[in-house]
Amino acid sequence: MPSILEVDVAQPEGFRPLSLDLRTPGAAGAPLVVFLHGGGWRRGSRKVFTPGIGEARSFDRIVAAGFAVASCEYRLSAEARFPAQLDDVDAALAWLQAHGAEHGADASRIVLWGVSAGATLAALAGLRRDDIRGVVDWFGPADLFAMAEHTTGEAPEDTREARWLGGPAADRPEVARLASPALQAHAGAPPFHIAHGTADEHVPFAQSEALAAALRAVGVGVELRPVPGGRHFWEGLGDTDVVFDWAIDFVARVTGHNREDHR
Repeated sequence: MPSILEVDVAQPEGFRPLSLDLRTPGAAGAPLVVFLHGGGWRRGSRKVFTPGIGEARSFDRIVAAGFAVASCEYRLSAEARFPAQLDDVDAALAWLQAHGAEHGADASRIVLWGVSAGATLAALAGLRRDDIRGVVDWFGPADLFAMAEHTTGEAPEDTREARWLGGPAADRPEVARLASPALQAHAGAPPFHIAHGTADEHVPFAQSEALAAALRAVGVGVELRPVPGGRHFWEGLGDTDVVFDWAIDFVARVTGHNREDHR
């Protein structure tokens, strides 16, 4: 079992403390995966990698491959709107860069890994920073204008995206543009690994196709892995080991880590 350090890393003025859980494989200098949970920006926990997938098959699997994993909190949309969550990611990264080495993590080799809403945050943070080795994006919203056209049965002002932005994308176009990774792609960004179920009813697969196309158009390395029949949070996928292995192999490549040392 990996060791787990729970630590408060920031307390934005007027808000609750924000914490992270740092799991390490024991050996010093482990490349660092910074994980951001899903939940539509309005719920979720750093304790859960993906609903329905336990620690042994998620966090522990990554640590067993020789990586440190920092699972980070951020303010939810009922607490603060975009871009507060990116400030929270920056605060977590700052703590890890200052203190990670004390706990065996090499914060000079960071990969951001996000799920759903957390994938949007991981993508945006990776696109705006120059110290990230790569981004793993699992089925994250990438173009909030296109997401606004996706039928959810909710009123436009009640969707998860609108609650995060402070209103529908059409009413807040500049904010929606800044919160859309597909519209923020630029040359020099870190490489991306994107995996998405083709039967996802909550975040259409077309969102990941749009992000991959935008990244490729500016020369950014990207691998897009469609998962036939996969639904949101990998529902309908009997064996999730394969999607974890794809992502872990990507993390190893971009951090220069030899997985064979940990098999």
